[in-house]
Amino acid sequence: MEIQAYPLPQHFNSAHAYDSSYEPDLQALFPMAIEWKKKLSIPDSSTKGHPKIHFLGIDLQKSFCFPDGSLYVGGRSGKGAMDDNVRIAEFIYRYLGVISDITLTLDTHFAYQIFFPAFWLDQNGHHPNPMTEVTVEEVRAGKYRPNPVIAGWVCSGDYAWLQQYVEHYCSELEKTGKYKLMLWPYHCLLGSKGHTLAGVILEAHYFHSFVKGQQNWCEMKGSNPLTENYSVLRPEVVLSHDAKSIGSKNTGLIQKLLTSDAVIIGGQAASHCVASTIDDLLTEILDRDPNLVKKIYILEDCMSAVTVPNPQGGFYVDFTPQAEAFLKKFKSAGMHVVKSTEPMENWINI
Repeated sequence: MEIQAYPLPQHFNSAHAYDSSYEPDLQALFPMAIEWKKKLSIPDSSTKGHPKIHFLGIDLQKSFCFPDGSLYVGGRSGKGAMDDNVRIAEFIYRYLGVISDITLTLDTHFAYQIFFPAFWLDQNGHHPNPMTEVTVEEVRAGKYRPNPVIAGWVCSGDYAWLQQYVEHYCSELEKTGKYKLMLWPYHCLLGSKGHTLAGVILEAHYFHSFVKGQQNWCEMKGSNPLTENYSVLRPEVVLSHDAKSIGSKNTGLIQKLLTSDAVIIGGQAASHCVASTIDDLLTEILDRDPNLVKKIYILEDCMSAVTVPNPQGGFYVDFTPQAEAFLKKFKSAGMHVVKSTEPMENWINI
């Protein structure tokens, strides 16, 4: 397949990736996209013989992508997600002729979820602070317990069941060796500014859709109050202590990805939602056909790790080592770890 890199369209302004208030004019974008398509003779996604090259963008939302977001993914540079969004948008525009599908995930939350402070009380009856880590031993010791008000609507008032469940949940998380339960700041609440896509990503997403004649998609995840959904492909915990179903795999998206000719992945955060999604995708591949691993391409310069800076110039929390370990694992498994700025013809194999 011949791969052509197109120039960046005139409407694109990289400064918008650093402006959380930027909102593209989608009505004006449509005629610009049609004109760009004609000028460069860009083929539709449905063109016969056109490979299915799927870009999967993870959680490119304002809560994560800007310093005024409640869970900004700044990485060690402090500009992580914003710099990443410049590269993601540029990548989409340059390879409009190659990328056939775009799916963007949307972390989608409500007030009372197991990873938010409102869900929990400490032994003094106070809600823990954000960025508190809750371990199974602390739950068993009574240091943290679920908020009783939740039981009325989440488990028909059976508070004893809820207490047993949260102990089970923390235990199951810790068994995987990936994470312990972290109570995050409120982020990506449905209807809030933080839930929306960063403007520069929204713009590229719809420009591609208009140019390619393709109904690009968004996948919402994370609204279940009783489990986390770092991965868009499955919840972290799927069964309760008494074997009740808590959540299930996203079989539709798994099938869509694995039947593509190539899947290219970027987004936030490298240490959490990106890592978990790719890890689950790897599990599905190994269960079906290990050779499928060769069709996965990870844009390492289009994702950053969760960090929480301190006033001394260091970090209260720095998940960069975990992100690096995940990338090493995926590369060892046979996935391709590449840079968006490297010409695609140098690394993609179709």
